[in-house]
Amino acid sequence: MPGALEGIRVVELAHIMAGPVAGLMLADMGADVVKVEKLPGGDDTRRMAPPLLGDQSAAYLMMNRNKRGIALDLKTERGQAILRKLLGTADVLIENYRMGTLDRLGFGYEAVSALNPRLVYCSLSGFGRTGPYAARGGFDLVAQGMSGLMGITGEGPGRAPVKVGAPVTDITAGILAAMGILGALQARARTGRGQRVDTSLFEAGIVQTFWQSAIALATGVSPGPLGSGHPLNAPYQAFATADGWINVGAANQKTWLKLVECLDAPQLAADPRFASNADRMVNLPALVDALAPLFAARTTAAWLDLFERAGMPAGPVLSIQEMLADPQTRAREMVVTTEHATLGRVETLGAPVKFSDTPAAVRRAAPTLGQHNDEIFAELGFGST
Repeated sequence: MPGALEGIRVVELAHIMAGPVAGLMLADMGADVVKVEKLPGGDDTRRMAPPLLGDQSAAYLMMNRNKRGIALDLKTERGQAILRKLLGTADVLIENYRMGTLDRLGFGYEAVSALNPRLVYCSLSGFGRTGPYAARGGFDLVAQGMSGLMGITGEGPGRAPVKVGAPVTDITAGILAAMGILGALQARARTGRGQRVDTSLFEAGIVQTFWQSAIALATGVSPGPLGSGHPLNAPYQAFATADGWINVGAANQKTWLKLVECLDAPQLAADPRFASNADRMVNLPALVDALAPLFAARTTAAWLDLFERAGMPAGPVLSIQEMLADPQTRAREMVVTTEHATLGRVETLGAPVKFSDTPAAVRRAAPTLGQHNDEIFAELGFGST
């Protein structure tokens, strides 16, 4: 069955992560994503190793499934001619080059828009294409720090700053870009014209701070790190059990009373320090001290069995390997197998959005460098050399 974006051609002139995330999101939904890699060398993710699968970077394989790939030297007339012809056939361009690079090569927004007025031109960068930081390069670590994320991540005040373990601004920027592209394609259906879509790692970090920014804007005080805790609800965090850790989400009065019942601790329900969510937040250290020994008395599995029967929101803290093997992960097809041109069967993550009528799917493995040159050059009317 065709995907939701069947018939949409995307040119991915992007490398490393944010741009490729946007490309793979669109590719999962059925778009024909043509990844254009630089010569020599290709996408820098190809050199992010170990680990390798055969001679291929595992990181590259993860970020570039479902795409066709060509390799071009854009400093040559032929490379520029091929890209220009490709963009004339495209619906979307995704790029994450440093500011001014594509303009110097003749592929800036104004030039490409004149070539193909229907094209949606998506730019991802560290800080956006406007503002005093527009010319700066951007990395996830830098964006996490400047967006405030590292100010709210970690075990508590006075400790060293900690980044979110995943490159959350890169991934979020890619998702925001895909969302913006879909909005621009919908607008094009009304107007017949494309437009520029512009987002950044910096903004991707900022949108992760909704709760903390709400607090800061209302009070004038910056919230700090709370470990696994929540800035507005308690108890809503991880607790040590007899053999591991468990996350408990008693995020409202109903679940708080349910938790107390499961813990067989009626004295906590009667304690005025914990009477309401506001009281529990004010007295959070005392609350954690009261709950910790109760959780430590049973194993994670025992608590999970009890909480599930009671309808209490809770879950284990899993390693990545445990998550990948989890039956819910497998039932949702979030680990799938692809057939790679040189490696054979390779596992990768699946499509995270499910459609009832136009299913998303992982149809192909990441391309080898220049794997589809002949195929795509022929489609454009160019020879293979």
